[in-house]
This record gives sequence, C-alpha cells and structure tokens, in this order.
Amino acid sequence: PIGLIRFATMTDSKVKDMSLAEFGRKELDLAEVEMPGLMNTRAEFGAKKPLQGVRIMGSLHMTIQTAVLIETLYELGADIRWCSCNIFSTQDHAAAAVVAKKTSKVFAWKGETLEEYWWCTVQALTWPDGKGPQMIVDDGGDATLLIHEGVKREKEFAESKKVPDPASTDNEEFKCILQIIKDSLKEDPQKWTKMAADMVGVSEETTTGVHRLYEMEKNGSLLFTAINVNDSCTKSKFDNLYGCKHSLPDGIMRATDVMLAGKTAVICGFGDVGKGSARAMQAAGARTIVTEIDPICALQASMEGFQVAKLEEVLSFGDIFITTTGNKGIIMYSHMEKMKNNAIVGNIGHFDNEIDLAGLMGAKGIVRQNIKPQVDRWVKPDGKGIIMLAEGRLLNLGCATGHPSFVMSCSFTNQAMAQLEIWANKDTKKFDKKVYILPKNLDEKVARLHLSHVGVSLTELSDEQAAYIGVPKEGPYKPEQYRY
Repeated sequence: PIGLIRFATMTDSKVKDMSLAEFGRKELDLAEVEMPGLMNTRAEFGAKKPLQGVRIMGSLHMTIQTAVLIETLYELGADIRWCSCNIFSTQDHAAAAVVAKKTSKVFAWKGETLEEYWWCTVQALTWPDGKGPQMIVDDGGDATLLIHEGVKREKEFAESKKVPDPASTDNEEFKCILQIIKDSLKEDPQKWTKMAADMVGVSEETTTGVHRLYEMEKNGSLLFTAINVNDSCTKSKFDNLYGCKHSLPDGIMRATDVMLAGKTAVICGFGDVGKGSARAMQAAGARTIVTEIDPICALQASMEGFQVAKLEEVLSFGDIFITTTGNKGIIMYSHMEKMKNNAIVGNIGHFDNEIDLAGLMGAKGIVRQNIKPQVDRWVKPDGKGIIMLAEGRLLNLGCATGHPSFVMSCSFTNQAMAQLEIWANKDTKKFDKKVYILPKNLDEKVARLHLSHVGVSLTELSDEQAAYIGVPKEGPYKPEQYRY
C-alpha cells in the first residue's frame, strides 16, 4: 500500500508485475493490427515528430488498447506519464509492456484503493523537475478536476490562509482530492496554479468528463482549451454504441457465467451506451426492458421493439439490471431491496455513483460474500442476494477487458487528432478557454482510415452529384448538425 499521499515524484513507474511485460507485448502486437487508425497516424506524422518533447499526461484506462494510443503519442515525439481513470480497469500486462519499452512512465495497477488511485494521478501529473503536463488525455475529467480544484483552493489559501479540510465532505474521492491539495500547500502553495499556467489543453474521452467541461465553460472557470472527443461521431456512435454492444455481455458472462437467453434484462438509459447495451441483451435472447427520462430516446426504444417502463415496475422480476446513463442515483438500495434472489446489478456508465453502493454497504443486516475479484454477492436480511459487479464501476473493464481494439482505434485516433490539433494551434489563437469539437473533415478522416480493414469499397460522388447536394466531392458530406 502507498500509505499517506505524498509528493515526492517518482522518476520510475509503479505497476504490479513487470514479469507480465512479454505477455503484454504479444497482445499489443495483435492489437496494433486491429487499430489501423492509430497505425496510420504513426505512418503519417511519425517522421515529423509534431509533439517532440511535449509533456502529455494521460488519465485513461490502462489497457492494451490504451497502450497502442500511448505508443502512438510516443512515436509523435511526446514525453508521457500515465495513470488509469478507474481503480479496476488496468490490465497489468499492458502497463508492464509500456514500462518495459520505456514509451511512458505508468502509475497504475488493477485493484487500487481510492487513496492509491489519487496518488497515481498526482504522480502522472508531476514530472521529475516539478513541472506538470502541457496537455492531458482525460477520461472522466479527474486530472482536469484536480488541477482546477487545486487552483481554486490555492487562491483561497493566498487570500485567507484557509486550508482544505477533508473532513468537510462525505464523498470519499473528494476527501482524497482535498487531502492532496492540503498536503501540496505545505510543499508548494502555487503547485496547481503553475501547472494550470503551463497547460495548453485537454482532450476529453467520455460523456461525464465532457459535462464537467461544459459546466466549467458556462461558469467561466475553465482554465485551458478543451476538445470534446466524446461527441465526435466516430467516438460516440462507435465506442459508446458498438463497443458496449460487445463488452457488456462479455463482462456479465465472465463475471457470472450466467446464461443471458431467457432472462429479463433491464437497461437504464437509451443513449448511445444504452442502445448498444439493450441490443446486446436482445441479441443474446434476453427479454429486454428500457427505462428512460427522455421522450425522444423512449420513443426510439419503443419503436425498436423494447418495452419502456419505470424501474419500480420491473424490480420484482428483472434478472439483470444495468445502468448506462452517466447520471447519479439510478439504482438505490431501496430498489435492490425489492429485487429477486441473485439479481445481477452492474454499471456501464462512467462513474460509480449510478448505483447506491454506499447504501448497500451500510444497510442493516447486509452480508457481503466475495465470489471472486470484482464479483460480490450481498445477502439481504430476507436471505435473498444481489450480485454486484465491479462495485458499481464499469463492469466491462472491471470484470472483462473493455471494448475491443478495432472500435477503440476509432476513439483513440480522435484523441491523437485532438492532441495534434491543440498543440499545432497553441500560438494561433484559434482556441480560447472553451470546449470545442473536432471538425467534420477530421471525423470523416478517422472513419476513412478504418474502411480497408473491414473490406469497405467507398462509392465516389461525381462532380455533378456533389454540386447537386452542395458538398465538396472529397467531403465533408454532412452538415455539423447532422446526427447520424
């Protein structure tokens, strides 16, 4: 265990087991073939080293697929430090492979405590000379949040000598954040302010992190440029949809070995993640029911053949309950009390607050039976059990290996393009302290890079056809507002 959060920066990495590096490299070699977008990015930009010496910090699931992204950024010249954005999602052989090749410093292992997780985040944010990153690849916004919270608290300290108090919050993660900042004030009361000043921009991977960024832009507190990678079509309509369609059943089955056919599956939310999840359960032969708050998404679900109901209406007979919303408080302990014996409960939205784990753990008379890592059966006072996957965190990464390489190539090629775009324009004033989306031509480029791998032959517009619909012959083909 790490013990107390400290600020002596490690020059070396901290991973679980370096003996796994050879295994990790073999899987990396396989993944590279399945990730043509990133490999083409290396071929196009590698010789020019457009990110030469740029300090890039990543807070994103340390998987085999992420390792291919890391090594793409390395090939473009970057100086990289990395941590995971989830305590259960690291693939230890992937982390070891990256460290062995010296393409990045890595601070990540599967099964971190919250304190260790935030220690890893600080390590990844801090270079040996004390400097911070110039750009961040973020997933969920934790690295971005820590810098912003640090700047805010340092300003308070400078004005009033007020020191953050971890006891002032009941949120266990925020306690860690406040403790980090409290400790750093003793070492350097301007640590986060100086780090923010060096930052050129962040590219954000997921819905929840993007929501945080737009909130900061709206209230005027965003400290640097942000690119919303999540809402690139080749991310949200591929990773969120097709990725979840693949990895949700994978996670459930690896965790429980339960047969999905014939079961009743309840999918909370019918956004892109929910659509992929519902279709996966339906394809596996499960009777699939959707819950929704949005009338448009609810109507879509209904017209695709799904029953749409309130969660309270299906608690007594549902077999599998999956949250996909990116919101909080979706399945509470009061809901779990009404579920049948051995109902499976899991989350494939971003954070761990969609499911009321605190309420479950604190319930009177509840007994926890650990089945295996990231699979627990919680026995209620009535003797019936709830099978909780990955402690309410992402079950596809906690109980399996996440999305497959090909669909992650789409997402991560967008991340690479975003990093290149931010850095190339650091002096042009193209970007302000706002949230931006990659232009349509880059979105189409990402898709185009993947076509040959799946045997696609693209039809070309004639000059007359292009003129008729008013688009360039080479694209982009759709207006910005087109939803696909």
